[in-house]
Formats: sequence, C-alpha cells, structure tokens
Amino acid sequence: MKRLNLNELQSAIISGKTSCVQEVELSITKANEKSELNIFIEIFLDSAISKAKEVDAKFAAGTSGRLAGMIIGIKDNLCYKGHKVSASSKMLKDFESQFNSTVVQKLLDADAIILGRTGGDEFAMGSSSETSFYGPVKNPLNPLMSPGGSSGGSAAAVSSGICHAAIGSDTGGSIRQPAAFCGIYGVKPSYGRVSRHGVIAYASSFDQVGPLANSIEDLALITEVISGGDDFDTTCSKVAVPKMSYREKETKPLKLGYYKSMLDSPALDPEIREKFFETLSSLRTAGHNIKILEFPFFDVLIPIYYILTTAEASSNLARYDGIHVGHRTSSFSDIESLYKNSRSEGFGEEVKRRIMLGTFVLSSGYYDAFYGKAQKARRVVRDSTIKDLSGLDGIIGPTTPNTAFPLGQDYADPTVLYLEDMFTVQAPLSGIPAISIPIGTHSNGMPYGMQVMGSSFDEQSIFQIAKIIESLP
Repeated sequence: MKRLNLNELQSAIISGKTSCVQEVELSITKANEKSELNIFIEIFLDSAISKAKEVDAKFAAGTSGRLAGMIIGIKDNLCYKGHKVSASSKMLKDFESQFNSTVVQKLLDADAIILGRTGGDEFAMGSSSETSFYGPVKNPLNPLMSPGGSSGGSAAAVSSGICHAAIGSDTGGSIRQPAAFCGIYGVKPSYGRVSRHGVIAYASSFDQVGPLANSIEDLALITEVISGGDDFDTTCSKVAVPKMSYREKETKPLKLGYYKSMLDSPALDPEIREKFFETLSSLRTAGHNIKILEFPFFDVLIPIYYILTTAEASSNLARYDGIHVGHRTSSFSDIESLYKNSRSEGFGEEVKRRIMLGTFVLSSGYYDAFYGKAQKARRVVRDSTIKDLSGLDGIIGPTTPNTAFPLGQDYADPTVLYLEDMFTVQAPLSGIPAISIPIGTHSNGMPYGMQVMGSSFDEQSIFQIAKIIESLP
C-alpha cells in the first residue's frame, strides 16, 4: 500500500490524525514486515525518531519546513553525518560518514525525516540491484523479479509503502529504470542541477542525484528542494532554481518528439510499443503536436557510455586501496600484495570488471583509440540531442525495453545486462533532465514506464509534460 502524498500527509498531521513519530513507527513496522525484500541495509532508528519528534514540535509551533513529515530513504552512497555509508560494498563496510552530503543537509533543513540507507548495486554499477555486498534487493510487486538498478532499494522503498519518497543516483538510468520496474516516478535532473558533494562517485561527469516518489508533485518539490549551487561542488551550477511544480493554468498544446529508431528496436517489448503509440494517439487527439525524429547514433550510445563511465570509475575507485581508505586485507607479505589483496577482497566481480575495462581504455596506446574517440562521440550525441530539443517541449519514449526481469539469472556474457540502459543513457550522455512515469501494466503483471527528456535546466517542463501525459483519458 502506497503512502500519502506530501499535501495529504501534512494535512493529516496538522489535523491531528497522525504525527511524524507515528509515521516513522509505521515505516519501521512496514520495513520489518517486508524485511525479506532486503530493501534497507540499515534503518536509522534513533535519528529518525529524534528528527520526527523535532518536526512534530515544529508543526505545533507553525515553523515546519517544506518537506516536513516526509519519510525518505537514501541510497547507500549518500553521506549522512554519524551514520554508516558503504556504497553497498565490502570495501566500505562499517565506514561512518563525518559530514552530511549537500543533498542530505538540504533534506534535513526542509524537515524531511531520513529513515535509513537503501540497498542497490555496488558503487552504483549495475541494472539489477544484485551486485550488492548485502545481497540482492527484491521487487515489492513480485519478489522473484529485479527492482532495477542501481537505485533498486530506493525504488522498492517507495513502491512497498515503507517510505513516502527516496533518493537515488542516476549515472546511466539508475533512477529511471527502477522507477519503471517498480511502478513509481523517478527523475534524473540536469547535470549540475544537484550537488554531488558527499555522494560516493561512480562516474563524475555523469552521476546525478534525484528523487523517487509516488506522485509528480512530490517529485517536483523534492527536486526543487535539493537543487541549487554549492561551493563544495565546482560542477554544480549556480543557475537559479525555478518553481518546478505543475502549472495547471498552462494549457497550450505541447510540441513533442520521439525517436523512430528507439521504437523500431527489436529489443522493445511489443506491448510497451503498442502502449506508447496509444499514448501518442491520445496526445494528438488532445491537440498536442508530435514530431518523428531520426537519431543515427542509437546503436553506439551503450559503447560510448561504458567506455567513458568505466574510465572514470577506474580513476575514482583508485583511492580504495586498503591504505588511503577502504577494506584492508589481513593477508599480505609486502606492499604489492597489500594493494592487490585489499582490492580483490573489497570489490565485487562487476566493480572489478568495470575497473579493468576502464583501466584498459585509459592505458598507453589505447587512450586515443577508445577514450578520446568516445569523448568526441559524446559531444556529437549531445549536440544532436540538443538540436532535436530545439523547438520542442520534450522528447518522449519508453523508459526501458522490457518490464522487470527475474533475479538470479545466469549470464554467460555479463555485458548483456548493459543493454538494460539502452533507452536511458542518452540523457546523462547529453547532461539533460529526464523523468520516468508509470504508464501501464504488462500482461505479465509488471509495470512499465514512459520517459520524458527535456532541455538542460528545464526540469519544470518535463514535470509539466509528465503531468499532462498522466492526465490523458
């Protein structure tokens, strides 16, 4: 059962029907009842109750913040002072943060209540939430299925009704794909819209933090709260943060585009394709304009993305060596074996695979052939995407080619899972915002989503488009 949206929640608290403490206790009860789903690595019991009491007092005094009473799960790669953070890895097991990430600080300042840290793929590398040191997260709608990755625990926390909302990170689709698989809403803001300070890095030129929620309104408000410039993050833009919530009075016809190559993909499930074209028909009937777009680079998006992200991961994860930071082996005889054994024991198979791939593409003799070319190709993709968006309000398409897949599958080729990102990597390659909204339920009983991409720093338009699509008859 899904929780109240923020307006309903705050009205219920003000009228005395519930309280922040009661809401936290309900969340803890639900988390315990659904513990077999392995959604949370840890519940922050003491700090959640303490914050709930503080916010209840603010409600009584009339000084409560914008997110007052909202119970939020945070992905296990956001630093929260005095609490453990591990990026779902043995490498950082039992590490306790000494400071708050900027996102966490903004949530606390707005009187949100942080319930605990959610599981997901190790160091945010994966599409299934199975690579975690703490075991796989299960989809609340069908525990045999993946909740998506890498922010699968955050999506599952919302979909299961444990939290009102959650925070994830999106490098190639890690918020939007789990949102689609779990039947909820998720957004990746523009690159630089939200500070990455205090977020454990995977690929620094791609990573972006964003929320998952049960409604577009809550998603927009949380995005607005966590956005804005930050002196601790030089990649964070100082562009003014607009009001992002739905503007009901604006009823002008939309100008939307979609990529023919995406809809023609043989990987796309026929039911998802059919639903997409039904939605297009409804949009046209409602007076909106639809433009067919050509995108000749569709087949190279995944190679570009994985060359660049693994290269950045190789660099970012070099610090975890058992000496500077991270797990230290007890089995070593010299400095070389200390490095090797610490990293071999601390990292899981998928993380090691990506580090090796990234190290290779950055190595002497291969740098120009792979990394250099991929950087140039990324620029071509970005320029083409921005050109496509000019004159349009947004570009729409399926979020994922399929619904949630079964957990525990054996892949002879582990890179098969990389194709799960085929529809979502364009947005982070281009640095633009993208949202996934639930659009239908498959005959297999699992939900799927529609994605809306917009121009850089124009999150308010994609929320507007999403609300209009959601309101179609």
